[in-house]
Amino acid sequence: MAWMAWTWPTAAFFLIIAALLVVFTVLAIRYPETPRVGVLRIETTRGDRLFITLLGSAFINLAWLGLVGANQPVALILCLIFAAAVFRWV
Repeated sequence: MAWMAWTWPTAAFFLIIAALLVVFTVLAIRYPETPRVGVLRIETTRGDRLFITLLGSAFINLAWLGLVGANQPVALILCLIFAAAVFRWV
């Protein structure tokens, strides 16, 4: 896999995404939920909110890179705030 230029941050990113998917699968099996309607006025489940969070976080990080530069820890904090808001109100 040397041709892919794997680094520890890249591997950690994909491991965290995989772990999130496993955790959300276990949660869905153990604690089934009914979809709820939030501020977007669409029915969402935990998995939908996770997808919205991951997609929004990608856009936040891309915008941060384009507008501010490579100081990504601040963008991570913004992404965590965004994730909390999505899981609370969407």
